[in-house]
Formats: sequence, structure tokens, C-alpha cells
Amino acid sequence: MSMWFAVLHVLGILSLSCCTFGSELNVPTPISCGTRAVDLPDARQLVLCPANCTLWTLSVFGSGVYASISSICGAAIHRGIINLSGGPVEVHGLQGRTNYLSSYAHGVQSQSLSQWSSSFTVARTISLPLEVSSQTSSSATVAGNKSKKPIKKPVKKAPPAIPNRDCPVDMALLLDGSYNIGQRRFNLQKNFVSKLAVMLKVGTPGPHVGVVQTSESPRTEFYLTNYTTAKDVTFAIKEIPYIGGNTNTGKAILHTVRNFFNPDFGVRRGYPRVIVVFVDGWPTDNVEEAAVLARESGINVFFVSVAKPSPEEFNLVSDQDFMRKAVCKDNEFFTFTMPSWFSTNKFVKPLAHKLCSIDQMLCSKTCYNSVNLGFLIDGSSSVGDGNFRLVLDLLVSIARSFDISDIGSRIGAIQFTYDQRMEFNFNDHLTKDNALRALQNIPYMSGGTATGDAINFAVRSLFKPRTGSNRKFLIIITDGQSYDDVRVPAMAAQREGITVYAVGVAWAPMEDLKAMASEPKESHVFFTREFTGLAQFQQPIVRGICRDFTEFN
Repeated sequence: MSMWFAVLHVLGILSLSCCTFGSELNVPTPISCGTRAVDLPDARQLVLCPANCTLWTLSVFGSGVYASISSICGAAIHRGIINLSGGPVEVHGLQGRTNYLSSYAHGVQSQSLSQWSSSFTVARTISLPLEVSSQTSSSATVAGNKSKKPIKKPVKKAPPAIPNRDCPVDMALLLDGSYNIGQRRFNLQKNFVSKLAVMLKVGTPGPHVGVVQTSESPRTEFYLTNYTTAKDVTFAIKEIPYIGGNTNTGKAILHTVRNFFNPDFGVRRGYPRVIVVFVDGWPTDNVEEAAVLARESGINVFFVSVAKPSPEEFNLVSDQDFMRKAVCKDNEFFTFTMPSWFSTNKFVKPLAHKLCSIDQMLCSKTCYNSVNLGFLIDGSSSVGDGNFRLVLDLLVSIARSFDISDIGSRIGAIQFTYDQRMEFNFNDHLTKDNALRALQNIPYMSGGTATGDAINFAVRSLFKPRTGSNRKFLIIITDGQSYDDVRVPAMAAQREGITVYAVGVAWAPMEDLKAMASEPKESHVFFTREFTGLAQFQQPIVRGICRDFTEFN
């Protein structure tokens, strides 16, 4: 039987090569039971599976989305598109992916596969002019080609969607696949989420989207980099099968935090991470533990509630504050409600706008909102009041790049000569406007230069008091030789977990700057002959801080 199966497989491939396959999508090309998607010449094609393929041992890899080395007819049986009688199957080629999932369906056990270079899905045809036949003959195709072909008008192809660069987020969409929602509303939910993906303009370097289905046990449908265009994402969403089961939302959030947001599955460093939870009704498990883990992991949880429980159903809801406990922060930004899954077009744009409002994603631990920046400013007499203002301009431009708040990044400043003066610490100014204003208004001291003592003072007085879990950075700006040792204090600061940037002007010795700066020296030391040259260092320093933050995390 195995030899006969191999012969049928070869005949199937030959039938593909001898036919004008793809010229008419409504004319199916007969294939054998063993023909694989990788054997097809075009990305989208209509094929005709013979009868009795269930009698053969067919290789199928994946569930819903299949690796292209899978048998097309085997995948169609597994998906429920055809049965023992065979029939027409529409094949859609897709990009490769990782983690093809195994499952048992319709008498076919598919296998898992860690990775493959191309994929496909199968679908039923809308209409078919030919009767289903179990013969692997090309006569039907020939007969079909004799009919008069309609005159085709040239159709202008729409330009490909441009990814939304203003929405650089990694997003997991948690679809409700429970018994609460049912098959019909599940399909309406998929339609809504597909429109959302289009509105978000999925693609690199914009938003990346993956899907997890919430039910009795959560299931990852696809990861962030499996589909990187809105078109591919919408097609993949369309193919997601309904599971059913309890609405274990907390379990799904835990699964997403622990298993979905993984660098191995395409998570990008430094990008805000978002979980969008769709719930039809209410969860059947506890979401609080999962929400705490998400917040501690720097993930923003949004909650989209559809068809809220009615007053008579409240006694069925175990925790009526589930939305408030589940979201990133209870400030109404992270919650969204819709009355039902019908007439939802008007909700697509406002939800997409929320999901791209990165400046309000308070739970993301990024380099912009999870750092403490200490500024150590040389106020010696060699600087002068005019140049001192240029130093402050640089520091203000650096600080302006960060999200300064009581739950975000913070800044503190020390001015030094022979003495040190705490201008303000990390807890003094907890809004961005106030912090920038305080930095800009620091008065010039004038005096000598004792940089080593100033570093010790910063470690002891600015960084040592508990300032949360933010990553610590110290930016030192000086214009001359220090009268004391800088190497030992700088090493002590770095042992405390403080990353040091050294910025020198005019007569600042390069040896001192390198002694103070963290490794690698070439990316943590900056020097200019003139104070007017300081402005050029704003972007390199901000980028360096983000690079250090990313590597640390």
C-alpha cells in the first residue's frame, strides 16, 4: 500500500504541473491524497481531493494553520472541510511560523512541529461548477478550459497597508472562546478583532499581534511574528476554531504572561507589551493573581467587556470587581465596554486609539518610564553662568525624553564644587513639568572641583534611599580636572548598580572621564571642546540609556 500511495502522490504532482492551475480559481485541479501544499505552484489554489483519503496514513502538521509539508487532503479532513467522499478544497498559502500545534479532529491526528518556512490553511469553496470525483484525472480541467472565458477588466490593486510606526507595541488579543459566547457571537468577535487589526495597521515596525483563545484551558492560536501584516492576521483570525468551555480569564492571562511574551516567540525588547482581554459576560475564575503578575512583568492589561451581566445575573458573578482588578491601572483608560457584538464598527477606531496611546501605558517597564536619572553637575568657577545654562539645557533635553511621574521615571540633581548641594531628589518632583522646571531653574554655585566627593555624596544621598525598582543612572558633567580621586568612588557607584555616563567639556581630562564611566567606555564617555557642543549628546545618551536598560532586562 505504501508503494501505491507514493505512486498516487507522484501522479498528484504531475497533474499539477500539466494543468493551467491558477488561471481559473473556480476550476479545481485534481490531486492525490498525499499531495502537499509545498507541491502547489501558486499561493492560492483550488484543488480536488479524491475519495477515501481517510484510508491512508496522512502526514499533517498543525491545527487550523498547517505546515506546507502537510497533506492538503489530510488537513482538509482534519479541519472538517471534506469527508470520506473527498471534494473541492481552497488552499491559501501563508508565511512560515513557529510552534505548529497538534490536535485530533475528524479522525485525523495532526502532529506538532517547532518551525517551518511556509504554511497554509484550507477552506470550503463557495461554488463549484464540477461534480466531486474520486478520479485523479485532468479531463475535468480540460473540459472546463473549453468554456468561454469572461473578459476580465483590469483591477487596480490597493497599495499594501503601511505599518503604524506610532504604535510600536507587542499585543496579545485574548478572544473569549467559552460557552458564554457561543459559536455565533464567537464569529462576530472574530470579525471585530479582524477589523481592529486592520485599524491598528499591523506590521513591522508598528504593532505585532498574536492571539490566545480563552476557554477551559487557554490555547495560543498564533504568536507575534507568525503573521506580520494586517491581511495575514485577519486571515489567520478567520481560521480560528471555536473551543467552548468555562471562561477562565485569569488562567488565560497567566498563560499569556508566562508563555506568550517570550523572546523566542518574537517579543521585541523595549516595546510596550499589551494584553487585550475580550470577555462576553464575566470570568468564571479569579483574575486578581494573574493581573498582579502582569503588572509586575510590565504588561498593560486592557479589558473589553461585552454584554455586561444584568442585575439578575449579578449573583452568578463571583467577583463583581473583576474588571477593576484585572486591568493595568484602575483609571478608566484600561477598560472598554460594548453593549453587544452587533453593530460594533463604531467601536473599532476608539479602541485602536487607546491601544496605541503608548504614553498612557503605565504598566510598561521600558527605558522611558522605569529609570531613575541622577544628574551630577559641575558648578565650579571655570564653568561660568552662561555655560552653566548650556549644561542645564542638555540635561533638560535628556530628561524631557523620559516619562517622569510617581509611577514612572524620576530625576534628581546635585550640583558640586568643593561642596555638594542637593538641588532636588527623586521624590521631590513627581510630574514631568515640575521636574523640568526645577532642573532649568537651578542657580549656579561657583567654586572648586571635587568630583570624587560628589560621586560619593550622590550614592549616599541620592541613590541609597529606597527609590523603587527603577534602573539607576548617573550622568556626570564636568569641565575640568578633579582635585580628588574619581576612580574609587565611581567603582563603588557601579557596584551599587548605578550605570555612569561621563560628559566632559573643555579641560576635562579624558583619563578621568574613562575612569568614571561604565563599560564599555566608548559608549559611556562623551567629550566636546566647547559648551555649545553639548546639545549633540542628547540623542546618543538617551539611546545609550535605553540600550543599557534593555540589556539589563
